[in-house]
Amino acid sequence: MPSNKTQVLITRPEKAGRVLAQQLAGIGINACCQPFFEYLPFANKEKTQKLIEENPQAILVFVSVAAVTFAHQAFDFSHWQQKNIVAVGDTTKAALKNLGVNAISPDLHTSEGLLMLDVFNKQNINNQTVIIVRGDGGREHLAQQLSRRGAIIHYLESYQKVWLPLTQNHVLQWKNQQINCIVITSNALLESIVHLIKNSDSYWQTTCQWVVASSRIAERAKQLGLDNIINANGANDQAILCAITSYGKNND
Repeated sequence: MPSNKTQVLITRPEKAGRVLAQQLAGIGINACCQPFFEYLPFANKEKTQKLIEENPQAILVFVSVAAVTFAHQAFDFSHWQQKNIVAVGDTTKAALKNLGVNAISPDLHTSEGLLMLDVFNKQNINNQTVIIVRGDGGREHLAQQLSRRGAIIHYLESYQKVWLPLTQNHVLQWKNQQINCIVITSNALLESIVHLIKNSDSYWQTTCQWVVASSRIAERAKQLGLDNIINANGANDQAILCAITSYGKNND
């Protein structure tokens, strides 16, 4: 690369991406926002209401701010009777709090962190209904592990991801912008961007730094041939900032 200064590509949806970019700018790191998808409502009000009302004792797990926002739009939280509410991280927890819902969240903001919570230990979760509030896909690992512990799993898919039509022109643009650090917060995002760069030169696989949100994403990134991977151990802004700052200190 012509410059060794950290140049970050943020692949999150635009609103969240701008927030992270502003925080990076505040500590002197340049960032470019390139959303790979946008969110649209997905939950049916009647089906959502039925699921919630038929399972008043269920544990609710919200996997993202988008899950919170669109679930509330589908069926107002004032009608939800569940008392055991779990958020994947502090940002999701705060989004619930803003809507009058108190939740707990793990110290490690990943599926692995969720699984370490007392509420999900095998003794507590056996024969317990868990409703995972998510988009149209994701958190299968969490559901699988909870099922193995005896939980009864339902999904409430409150939003859908609409993938944007990115092309090789975007890849060339990133190269011209001297991008050398890419933020990835889900396996779906990882698969999408690796597919996009597969016909480009090897720079992205061998030289670019990849900041990922969990050990499972890191493992998949290795399987896909990426060499330089930092596990931020969380998808929240603070975890990502710390990981990028660590990389930046070694790169600038």
